[in-house]
Amino acid sequence: MIDVLQAGLWGLAAGSALLLGAVIGFGLRVPPTVIALVMAFGAGVLISAVSFELVTEAYDQAGLAPAAIGTIVGAGAYTVGNLWLARRGARHRKRSGRHQAHAQPSEAQQGGSGLALALGALLDGVPESAVIGVSLLDGGAVSLVTVAAVFISNVPEGLSSSAGMKRAGRSRTYVFGVWGAIAAASTVSAVLGYTVVGAFSPAVIAAVTAVAAGAILAMIADTMIPEAFEDAHLAIGLVTVGGFLVSFALSHA
Repeated sequence: MIDVLQAGLWGLAAGSALLLGAVIGFGLRVPPTVIALVMAFGAGVLISAVSFELVTEAYDQAGLAPAAIGTIVGAGAYTVGNLWLARRGARHRKRSGRHQAHAQPSEAQQGGSGLALALGALLDGVPESAVIGVSLLDGGAVSLVTVAAVFISNVPEGLSSSAGMKRAGRSRTYVFGVWGAIAAASTVSAVLGYTVVGAFSPAVIAAVTAVAAGAILAMIADTMIPEAFEDAHLAIGLVTVGGFLVSFALSHA
């Protein structure tokens, strides 16, 4: 029972970064370049965590085939879900809306886009939180690197997306309701990652970990890096590498 509570608390801690980012993005005028650079740093942190924590763990537990197949399945599932949501108004859900061509639509412009944005945020957040719970299965201690990576990447996500929602005319209630719900879903996902996945064999656990890794990698390529490049351009390469190295150092500390 204590481990279940621990999984939930760590999931909530990581998910709460979305609310923190939403408060900053909705209440303050953060320069777009700053948002982009933080997004790039978060992308680098996540790439490193996926490489050295998730895919490596899946490989060590079950070998190359489950790790590779799971990663491909996760990326494919995320891409299909992302395409479906993009057609319903959630294509630019992580964007701040500064560029009109990449602005989030209002409800008047595209009916149902509010729900699509919420579902998109859920699609982005669930794999990250689930692996936090799964990481507790390895010796009963959560992977602090994974938690830190998710937390760091969630701040700019909530910040940029909330700024875009505000520009699209979404209300304060809607914005904080979405991110509050996603923070709660992060808690549930972490708990389910520990309780449900923990009942399966190591090979299945490895495959699930790889699926989450693939989904996260696809999310980084589809949403985080394009948003970062839009406002910071060539500077994001160096910043992304910096985030990668910070996460790498934490995983080998």
